[in-house]
Amino acid sequence: MSDIRNIKLAPSGRQKIEWVKRYMPVLKSFEEEFAPQKPFDGYRMCVCCHLEAKTAYLIQVIQACGAKVAACASNPLSTQDDVVAALVEGGADVYAIHGETMEQYESHIRSALETEPNLIVDDGGDVITMLHEEFPELLAGVIGASEETTTGVLRLKAMEKAGELKIPVIPVNDAQCKYMFDNRYGTGQSVWDGIMRTTNLIVAGKRVVVAGYGWCGKGVAKRAAALGARVIVTEIDHIKATEALMDGFDVMSMNDAAALGDIFVTVTGCEDVIVGRHFDKMKDGVLLANAGHFDCEVKVSELAEMSEKVVEMRSNVEGYVQKDGRVLNVIAGGRLVNLASGDGHPAEIMDMSFALQFLAQKYIRENHSSMRPGLMNLPEDIDYSVAVRKLKAMGGAVDVLTPEQHKYLYGD
Repeated sequence: MSDIRNIKLAPSGRQKIEWVKRYMPVLKSFEEEFAPQKPFDGYRMCVCCHLEAKTAYLIQVIQACGAKVAACASNPLSTQDDVVAALVEGGADVYAIHGETMEQYESHIRSALETEPNLIVDDGGDVITMLHEEFPELLAGVIGASEETTTGVLRLKAMEKAGELKIPVIPVNDAQCKYMFDNRYGTGQSVWDGIMRTTNLIVAGKRVVVAGYGWCGKGVAKRAAALGARVIVTEIDHIKATEALMDGFDVMSMNDAAALGDIFVTVTGCEDVIVGRHFDKMKDGVLLANAGHFDCEVKVSELAEMSEKVVEMRSNVEGYVQKDGRVLNVIAGGRLVNLASGDGHPAEIMDMSFALQFLAQKYIRENHSSMRPGLMNLPEDIDYSVAVRKLKAMGGAVDVLTPEQHKYLYGD
């Protein structure tokens, strides 16, 4: 049933999964607590995420809780072939190959949907979109889904507004324990890990332009500053732009920032953030990276049309040679740099995000009969429960209100 690179790569994949398990105590506690109860027994689940070790452990926990899992990639370049081999060895159906073409990518999503899932974990909205557009006959069998990313949530909100979303979906990305930690600390660290390991260049002293100052952009900008960069933020939202200014960063339009930056990182979830008029102004040797979900933020196709030639400067770095001799370097083809050029978010961060995904799926399984099509936020008590477990696992503790303090604050 699966379509992967090579099953013989499984030993290396198992080693990677065993490593991250040691640093994902919340998810491990769920496995220990819920696996004996088999809450997903008899259910088929489709998981479309970045198929690397942390996701693999989530899938293993879901399997231990009784589900039959079919997995596909949410990005053609983030798949780790040894990890998917280990998943197949462990009984999952996996349709993903690192570097697959867009035709293969879409075919693999179709293959996962053809397993007729009852539950969906999506990352970017591709599975849910294809379910509605190409497999409407399967909608009745899907009791619900959860979505991981800002980009995916935006797509689903558009579907809901248009009256096209026919299943209940929990936007896990909107939970506090997701965006405050995964988007900020996870993206902030993993983006620079990917850029630095790919280029072997220093960040200190350079001008870094961060496009977008949402939670991901905040993390990228603050980590850049911590590495010694001078940071410029570009934004379309006046409130976020003011926040960036008060956080100590320069704020200007991309038209003005284009001539100043040494490294550009897009984190917006929108298309055409950096285009031809910006490329024309850029310095020789700039680095262009994208940390948004899809490869449409840096308009690489337009850059290619403007260029005399494209040269492989280094593994995973392409230099676009301009008519005046300038070379603009694109990392990972403009795809998600922290996964296409690295291992993604740290395990400790994904422990929280995937704990939320697990609990969202469990909530859907237990409450789907009362849920209606459309977006529904993850209940706050579930979000909070992950923070409680994570803090304990990290050795932290909090004060507890006395009855008198509780009455003073809440009046009961």
